[in-house]
Amino acid sequence: MKSILENRPALKEEVEKIAEVAGYLWTNGWAERNGGNITVNITDLVDDDIRQMPAITEPIAIGEKLPHLRGCYFFCKGTGKRMRDLARRPMDNGSIIRILDDCEHYEIIADNPVMPTSELPSHLLVHDKQVETGSGYKATLHTHPIELVAMSHHRPFLKKDVLTRLLWSMIPETKAFCPLGLGIVPYELPGSVKLAEGTLNALADYDVVLWEKHGVFAKGTDIMDAFDQVDVLSKSAKIYIDSRAMGYEPEGMSDEQMKEMTRAFHLPK
Repeated sequence: MKSILENRPALKEEVEKIAEVAGYLWTNGWAERNGGNITVNITDLVDDDIRQMPAITEPIAIGEKLPHLRGCYFFCKGTGKRMRDLARRPMDNGSIIRILDDCEHYEIIADNPVMPTSELPSHLLVHDKQVETGSGYKATLHTHPIELVAMSHHRPFLKKDVLTRLLWSMIPETKAFCPLGLGIVPYELPGSVKLAEGTLNALADYDVVLWEKHGVFAKGTDIMDAFDQVDVLSKSAKIYIDSRAMGYEPEGMSDEQMKEMTRAFHLPK
């Protein structure tokens, strides 16, 4: 069967980028078994031939009405699929879906009938908001960074912006490359509507949110942007934890040093 990626270099490049990030997640130890999800809005890369492609599944209910996603296309990691396999064979471990005109159903169009992640409604809720606001964000990423999850088990870290201030202070790059900081979503059942709603609310002020005792959810202009923000936050968490393991509380950058960063790099906070 001919792949949808054949003779479509821009779409192929985007899927290869997704596969590259999936490999990084696995290598970092952030994607045990089938843990984590990736969903990318690829509508801008879709041509007329793709729009005319027949579905390879019956319409599937989303469980939400998403009025701003009518006719949009997404690459989605498959449910039960492993990131390490997505990295090697993205079109066997993910699929491309089309949102139908009723904005309540989708259908799979390529390459294989790989059912998207069970957390697809949560991801699509975030995408719907990005399209509505014209934010330019195209990618959503959920993964399990070890050090960040560990820090979420310490109640004092879960107060508003406590971790943002701490992680920004560990290394200048974190404030520069994750300038909105880290939001916090209190524990909710994975895949639940409450978790999706909490995430959507937190993403109004942050690009990355920490799910208590679970993982992180990030949005980005593309999947590499989403990954990079999680990566710099994870590096700061590792620096903090390594410092504590060596027996001392790290000093961190001062408030004045961080204000200097804000001014010099024209950061929003």
